Amino acid sequence: MSAHDAVVLAGGAARRLGGADKPGLEVAGRPLLDRVLEACEGAVDTVVVGPRRPTRRPVLWAREDPPGGGPLPALAAGLARAGSDTVLVFAADMPFLTRTAADALRESLGREADADGVVLTDPSGRDQPLAAAYRTEALRRGLALIATEHGTLAGLPLRLLTEELRLHRLPDPSGSDSFDCDTWDDVAAARARLEQG
Repeated sequence: MSAHDAVVLAGGAARRLGGADKPGLEVAGRPLLDRVLEACEGAVDTVVVGPRRPTRRPVLWAREDPPGGGPLPALAAGLARAGSDTVLVFAADMPFLTRTAADALRESLGREADADGVVLTDPSGRDQPLAAAYRTEALRRGLALIATEHGTLAGLPLRLLTEELRLHRLPDPSGSDSFDCDTWDDVAAARARLEQG
């Protein structure tokens, strides 16, 4: 497989968690961010977009402009530090994400010559665009077009970008890799499952 980078978005406001530091929340003794970083271990560079914090492995840091501006400025900040043609893009709140799923996304993108990206779909069939492999140039081009059209990337929804990309879908290979912690109930469920297992 070809060289790739990874961008992990870790700067959201976590409104449904009352503004908690979601990437720093511990699940079975480890922060959510460190769990996601394990899935990125094959990357040439891993860029974490958000406030600096201790991590178990070395990463590059970036910050969206403005801070808290949403997924599009965060993605642009991460891509500014990525040098490979392919990039994994992950949210920092996926406690069950694995290197196996990351490799499957990249392999699927490699087979789909006409695709700009391959996104994981959860067991209900819902796209997870922040659990995906993309062609770096397609993301940069899409972000530039949005910035030109709207005059900013801040506060705009991710779907403005993904709706313009040629995406293929990969069903979650485990049924759990696509699980994300948006609410305290999600965090509790992840903790219970990992602490039992």
